[in-house]
Amino acid sequence: VYSLSSKTYDSDLSEQIKAATQETHVRAENTDLMTSFQKGQITRTQYKVLLCSLYEIYTALEEALDRNSSHPAVAPIYFPQELDRTEALERDLEFFLGSQWRSKVIVPAATHRYAQRLREIGKVKPELLVAHAYTRYLGDLSGGQVLGKLAQKAMELEGKDGLAFFSFPGVSSANRFKQLYRSRMNSIELSEEQRREVLQEAVDAFNFNIQVFDDLQKMLSVTSESAEKPKGTSRSTPFPPPSSVQLTVGLCVGLLTVGIGLYNF
Repeated sequence: VYSLSSKTYDSDLSEQIKAATQETHVRAENTDLMTSFQKGQITRTQYKVLLCSLYEIYTALEEALDRNSSHPAVAPIYFPQELDRTEALERDLEFFLGSQWRSKVIVPAATHRYAQRLREIGKVKPELLVAHAYTRYLGDLSGGQVLGKLAQKAMELEGKDGLAFFSFPGVSSANRFKQLYRSRMNSIELSEEQRREVLQEAVDAFNFNIQVFDDLQKMLSVTSESAEKPKGTSRSTPFPPPSSVQLTVGLCVGLLTVGIGLYNF
């Protein structure tokens, strides 16, 4: 569990989270999937499976925030019109997967665990949602804007179709909004124990992301190997057949058992 020094406790919550998550933030950026993204080497297949997981995560997060919008720890950082990503992700998924996209959404076990954690704390400890909202939304407003341009170039997309996730029409200035968000978050009154739990949850949030990225990369690796063997498989399907996906997800669970133990501390 994250421990607070007297010096740390005196600083702003946003600064505490930044300090507490520095190591895991770097690890998240250095996963294979994110490294490919940052190099501008993201493929449409990679992006599709990433969108599916983001949809699952943001749906759980935003449903929990909506239910707890009047909670004293959530109300100050509740900006649904400016920040919500669920509808944007729905538009992107429809662009890439077609009108029947809901039946084609496939996510690995790590994504389910992440979403389940969000639903759980939304019910029992809503103040911990602050950690997830902060790490996700401010990340989207920061590096996410660069990733959007890289994705557009790598996938040779014209216009903004398929890239709604990276667009925040309700935010006129990302920098000014981030300052407002940090100020609101720093105004939240938390006990020392709650503050410690929020910092630990922020670390866990990055660990969940690492597990999702690694899980997706393994899923893509296994399915690409499987796809090379059978000949005559239709190339028009956005994802492999259900039987192949079930096998992939099962392998992911086994492969990540060791990883989860290393990530959580």
